[in-house]
Amino acid sequence: MTAIEQQQLGKTLWAIADDLRGAMNADDFRDYMLSFLFLRYLSDNYEAAAKKELGADYPVLEKDNKRPPLSVWYKANKADIEDFEKQMRRKVHYVIEPKYLWSNIAELARTQNDELLHTLQKGFKYIENQSFESSFQGLFSEINLDSDKLGRGYPERNKRLCTIIQKIAEGIAKFSTNTDILGDAYEYLIGQFAAGSGKKAGEFYTPQQISTILSEIVTLDSQDPSLGKKKKLDKVLDFACGSGSLLLNVRRQMGAHGIGKIYGQEKNITTYNLSRMNMLLHGLKDTEFDIHHGDSLLNDWDILNEMNPAKKMEFDAIVANPPFSYRWEPSEAMGEDFRFKSYGLAPKSAADFAFLLHGFHFLGKEGTMAIILPHGVLFRGGAEQRIRTKLLKDNNIDAVIGLPANLFFSTGIPVCILVLKKCKKFDDVLFINASEHFEKDKRQNKLNEAHIEKIIDTYQNRKEVEKYSHRAPLQEIADNDYNLNIPRYVNNFKEEEEIDIQAVMKEIKTLEAKRSDLDKQIEGYLKELGLMD
Repeated sequence: MTAIEQQQLGKTLWAIADDLRGAMNADDFRDYMLSFLFLRYLSDNYEAAAKKELGADYPVLEKDNKRPPLSVWYKANKADIEDFEKQMRRKVHYVIEPKYLWSNIAELARTQNDELLHTLQKGFKYIENQSFESSFQGLFSEINLDSDKLGRGYPERNKRLCTIIQKIAEGIAKFSTNTDILGDAYEYLIGQFAAGSGKKAGEFYTPQQISTILSEIVTLDSQDPSLGKKKKLDKVLDFACGSGSLLLNVRRQMGAHGIGKIYGQEKNITTYNLSRMNMLLHGLKDTEFDIHHGDSLLNDWDILNEMNPAKKMEFDAIVANPPFSYRWEPSEAMGEDFRFKSYGLAPKSAADFAFLLHGFHFLGKEGTMAIILPHGVLFRGGAEQRIRTKLLKDNNIDAVIGLPANLFFSTGIPVCILVLKKCKKFDDVLFINASEHFEKDKRQNKLNEAHIEKIIDTYQNRKEVEKYSHRAPLQEIADNDYNLNIPRYVNNFKEEEEIDIQAVMKEIKTLEAKRSDLDKQIEGYLKELGLMD
């Protein structure tokens, strides 16, 4: 499928969503739409693998040269189901009973079957608790099929679901079931729903253009010219992963087998579920990722809670887009927390540095961390200045990248990317001022491929470009009292051209003389016409 067809699938699904949601809030309808797309992917992937596994034992029907629904084989081979499903768990890591497959759900919708709603409810519970060997409990917890938003009673809700599912089935039928295709469509829909959600979108969505910059930066050091390919990253983390797009972008940079395991953490239950679905829909097996529902600031994830320092979890790459200037309530005991002890606590009014220090603590010695933060972290005083100063004196801040304003759905403020390392190669900080390099769009500003490539190339080669980038020695930063405000180092202010007053006066006199001549001509014409005495 071409890129145009991929985009068309996304637009087709969005048009269906926009048409069907009616008065329903976009955030609510998003959960239904994305869940059904996810069920379609799981089902098609399972059926294709099942038919391949059964081979000659799953013959075609003579009348139309097509294979019957998987339910036909299940009914005819009950004694073999257990062994077959064991084999399927080894191959695709999950099973789905035929009655819960999308093909059956879509048929119930087409025929307006009264049992559609009940079947969906049971199917969602089955997938959460039985499909996978590892638990995916609560995966559909935000999908309330008993909601009055779908209808006032069972018949009305069932009828509405039949319409929604039938339209989705018809709209998607002509498109490929390829993992990348559906994965891209899923990402497209997340972006479209984010655009409609305004500020709420900041909770779960990082625009792809910014996601690409972060993912390329953290994977640059994995390139091995001697091998002609990238070295494998053992572990990658996003501790505020939202819908998981940043993690998937890192995986895209490394290739399907370029990462040992992906780790993510997300506090919001809805986006936590979106992230888990997103991983599976992009072809990751349940053993290839671990997404945790919890609060990173409290560090409530067992694998990161260091009871035994010898077992400390370290990551080769860390990416994050945490909530900007988030208000938090750190306790006195948190001042002794292993993540913050050497730096002090971030202020209650803005947890930006608390998020940064959380991730930085778990960064491996040879790893790279890239985090999106508001510009205030670069210059605010007090506790933030103390944290910033220590990071700089320890030579842990590798680069500061200033981005244009209005790139996010959630805020119009300009943001920056901080790149951190525990073992830097250079004794300076690279500043990139990309604030004026963007394309204007209707809602948000955008970075095109050339803008992104320029940022990556400048970072990778640590180029100094007039009014764009500068390598500041640590002494220069110290002289600025460890203030990292980008214009102090890269001023892209464009001076206005000097005005030649004498030339301007001469031009004015010339124009006045021409006007006087024209006035005389007009007066002559008017006299000839008898309009003036």
